[in-house]
Amino acid sequence: MTPLVHCERLVKRYFAKGLPRRETFALHADLVVDAPRTIGVLGPNGSGKTTLFELLTGSNTPTSGRVLVDGRDVHRIRYRERDRLAIHYHQSYQVRAYRRTRPSFMLEPAGRDRPLVHLFDEPQFAIADGYIGFMLDFMHRLRRDGHVVFLCVHPNEPFHLDILREACERFVFVHKGRLTEFADFDALVADEAVRAYLGRLAPH
Repeated sequence: MTPLVHCERLVKRYFAKGLPRRETFALHADLVVDAPRTIGVLGPNGSGKTTLFELLTGSNTPTSGRVLVDGRDVHRIRYRERDRLAIHYHQSYQVRAYRRTRPSFMLEPAGRDRPLVHLFDEPQFAIADGYIGFMLDFMHRLRRDGHVVFLCVHPNEPFHLDILREACERFVFVHKGRLTEFADFDALVADEAVRAYLGRLAPH
């Protein structure tokens, strides 16, 4: 069975300007999502979370490896059609900037009309007017309809952890450019590195 999402030996390296060439950061990702899931993503600022989302949607070019969505290499898809495979929302707006490395006529059509993967990058969860309930219901419906949902939250209030617990089935902790997967919320918050990151918010 073809995974819905497969980050296959994915690496993105960044280098300082000038010579000699010096690596400043690298993200390494091997990730398989084989069925509709809602996946919580968290980690310190600068750990690689947004870079991961950009690679998943094709708006950032990997140094090596590839991203497959439903078996299609996202970076081989026409730029204007990539959000028909995976769509990235940063806070309240859609990210649609693509680094063009080849002419579009050399790329492949997406082969679908609507995105399979939805990535919510630190959405603004307002606590008034039922907005949280609306967003949770929306994510549950996406998952029920066969989609993969990634929800990236940088917790700074206890209710952010409640949202992750309620919305997500699996979790990914991104730390220093490396991904660690957890099967459930209890396993996530029991991890020593995650607890250090959460600080006062870590459950007792």
